[in-house]
Order: sequence, then C-alpha cells, then structure tokens
Amino acid sequence: MFGIIAKPLGWLLTQLYSIVGNYGITLVIVTVIVKFALYPVYKKQILSTAGMSDMQPRMQELQRKYANDKEKLNEKMAELYKEEGFNPMGGCLPMIVQMIVIMGLFALLRNPMVYVSSDEMYFAIHEGFLWIQDLSQPDLWILPILAGVATFFSFWLNQQTNPNPQTGNFMMKAMQYFFPIMIVWLARTYPSGLAIYWFISQFMQIFFNLRFNQIRKALKAKDKPAKKKKK
Repeated sequence: MFGIIAKPLGWLLTQLYSIVGNYGITLVIVTVIVKFALYPVYKKQILSTAGMSDMQPRMQELQRKYANDKEKLNEKMAELYKEEGFNPMGGCLPMIVQMIVIMGLFALLRNPMVYVSSDEMYFAIHEGFLWIQDLSQPDLWILPILAGVATFFSFWLNQQTNPNPQTGNFMMKAMQYFFPIMIVWLARTYPSGLAIYWFISQFMQIFFNLRFNQIRKALKAKDKPAKKKKK
C-alpha cells in the first residue's frame, strides 16, 4: 500500500538528485517539499483537535448533567457541535492522509532502491553528507540526538497548542520524554538518510506548531466577543 506513495516520491527524489547532484541535500529538499505540501492537512488536524480541547469543559458539563440519559446526551452533544461549527471527524481524515504519506516516505528512505529505477541512485544512496560517510548506514549519535531533541520540542509545542484536560498529565509527560528517547534509539538503527528526514521534518514542525499556536489564540480572541453577544 505504502509503495503507491513511495513510487512517486522515488521519482521526485531521482529528478531532484539529477539537478542537485548531492543525495544529502536532495533528501533535505524532498523533506521540505513534503512537509509544506502537508501543511494544510496538519493545520486542519491541529485546529480540529484544538476545537475539541476548547469544548471539553462544556462537554464534561453535559456528560454530568445527562449521565443517565444517553439519548438526551447525544442530542445535546450534537447541538453543541452544531453551535460551535465543529465536526468530530474533522481531525481523522487529515491524520490518515499524513500517515499514508509519511509511511510512504519512510518506506522510500529505508529501502530507496526498491522504489527508484535510476542506476545513478545505486551510488547516490552511499554518498557522504557533512560528517556522515555513508547515508545508507546509521549515524550512531549526532543525527539520532538531533532527531530526538527536535521531536521533544515539537511534541512539547504540540501539547501547548492542544492542551487536553481529558488526558492525564502523567501520561502526556511520560510520552513527552519517552517518544524522543524512542526516536533516538530507532534513528541509531536506520539509514542516516531516514534520520535526516525525521530531524528536518520535526525541526520544521516546531515552527508549524508555533504558527498553529498563533492561529489558535487569534481564533479564541475572535470567538470571545461572539459568545458574549450570544449570551
């Protein structure tokens, strides 16, 4: 399934390499292109999740009030969604699209020769880049640590954008530290090219999340006067 995405990404990788002539720089460019292409999808998902977080207090109030009347609760929840212009499934499709593209790119960078047909690329994937002597081999420390640090800050900023009172603080804190450590461990076992993708991707995500934070704050500031008028 992911090969369907990996094939065109492999074509893009090959075409860019024929222009740039450096595999490491080509990986960075491909990552940037994919990341910006997914920006509208990220934005839709983040704002949908943020909308759900903002409604949590009212949802909890309805759940307490109609705890013994499921039918009435569903009716009131539907009214709340309509009033807020919120689609509970709004964050699902973007997430699926992201995962398919990301896994396609993951498959491509893990086994590039499966998805490219250029003889030139057989040699390209073994090129060096900066301190890395062979991009087809793992980098044991520098790239994995950079990827882990970028993941930590990206995850932390995402939590600031989407604070969820329904989720236990302990679990979120555990994930905030566990996930970056897992990324460091994985990056030490995968080709350096894949670690470059993950680092650049998460580094860009930090700035995306900062932007999403600004958008969310602006939307909340707009909503307050409107809600006051309704009251």
